[in-house]
Amino acid sequence: MSVVTNTTTIGAIELPSRRNTELLLLAFAVVITIFAYANAGLSIHGKLPPGMFAYGLGLAVLAGIAHFVVRRYAKYADPLLLPIATLLNGLGLVLIWRLDQSERLQNLAKRSFGAFSESSPRQMMYTALGIALFTCVLLFLKDHRILQRFTYISMVAALVLLLLPLVPGLGTNVFGAQIWIRVAGFSIQPGEFAKIVLAVFFAGYLMVKRDALALASRRFMGLYLPRGRDLGPILAIWAVSLLILIFENDLGSSLLFFGMFVIMLYVATERTSWIIIGLLMSVGGAVVVAGFSSHVGARVSAWLDPFGCWQKMGADAGACEQIAQSIMSFGSGGVLGTGWGQGHSDLILFAANSDFIFSTVGEELGLAGAMAFLLLYGLIIERGVRTSLAA
Repeated sequence: MSVVTNTTTIGAIELPSRRNTELLLLAFAVVITIFAYANAGLSIHGKLPPGMFAYGLGLAVLAGIAHFVVRRYAKYADPLLLPIATLLNGLGLVLIWRLDQSERLQNLAKRSFGAFSESSPRQMMYTALGIALFTCVLLFLKDHRILQRFTYISMVAALVLLLLPLVPGLGTNVFGAQIWIRVAGFSIQPGEFAKIVLAVFFAGYLMVKRDALALASRRFMGLYLPRGRDLGPILAIWAVSLLILIFENDLGSSLLFFGMFVIMLYVATERTSWIIIGLLMSVGGAVVVAGFSSHVGARVSAWLDPFGCWQKMGADAGACEQIAQSIMSFGSGGVLGTGWGQGHSDLILFAANSDFIFSTVGEELGLAGAMAFLLLYGLIIERGVRTSLAA
C-alpha cells in the first residue's frame, strides 16, 4: 500500500497522523483567545484593546511554530494536547492582562515593590520560552527510553533543585514559604523544574522495580500489603517530602511530590493498597508538621474552615481571609458569571493575578466557565495517561 501524505502504513492498516486536525484546533484556540481579549477590553475600557491584533498574531505565530515542529518531528503525536495547552495559555494571558488593568493591584504593587509593571508581556515571553524548550525536547529526545539511563542522576538533580531555595543569599522567603530563588533579577521556583525531573526518576525506578513492588506479603483489612523491604523507597520519598515541608514551609509541593510517586506506583503495580497507604502517610505527616509549624498549621486551618478561622483570627487571618474571599468570588459569579472584565476579584484578593487567578475565572465566567477550564485540564490528564499507557 502506498504512503499517503499525513498517513503511515502498518501492514494493511493506514494510520492518519491527524496533524491537519491539530492545525484546525489550534486556529480555533487562537480565535477564542482573541475574542476573549476583545471582550475584556470592551468591558473595561469600552473599546478594543490597542494591542489585540499584535497579541493575537504573536500567539498564532508561537502556536504555528509549535505545530510545525510537531508536524516535522512527532507527526503521530496526540492532536489534542497542543491545542488545549494553547487555549489554556491564551486564556490565562487574557486573564492576567485583564487584572493588569486593575488600579488596586497597580497601587498594591507600587506600595509593595516600589513600581508596577504589567505581567502579561512577561507571561508572553515565558510562553515563547516554553515553546523553545518544547522544540528542544522534540529535536534532541528522539526516544523517551533514553531517559532511563539517567534515573538516579535525575533523583540527585531533583534533590539539588529542591534544596536551592535553602541556600543563603540565593533563596528568598515569600509570604512564609522558602521556595523561591532570585537569579539575575528574576525570581523562579526550582521546584517547578524538579517536578519534571522527579517524574523521570520515578518512571525509571518503577520500570525496574515494578514486579517487586507488585508482590504482596500479607492481607490486612481487605488490602494487599507490600513486603516490608519494598516499602523502603516510598518511605524515603515520604521523608524527603516532609523535610521539604519542614524547612521550606511548602505544604503544596510536598504533597504533590509524594502524591505523584504514589499514583505512579499504583499505575505500575495496579495495587490499591499503595493509594491507601500513601494517603494515610501524607495526611499523618501533614498533621504532625502542622502541630509545630505555625505557617503550615494556618494553611491547614484555612483549608478546613476558612470562614471560621477568618472570624477567629481577625486582622491576623491572612490565608483564611484570602480563601474565604476566593470562595465568595466564586459564589458571586453564579452559573454564567459576570462577564469578562466585569468581576471584582481584584478588589478583595491580594494575589488575584497569581495564586488566586482561578477565582477570577469563577467570578467572570461562572460555574460554566470554571467547569470548562477543569474539563480542559481533565482532557490533558486523560490524553496524557493514554499516551503513558501506550508507551
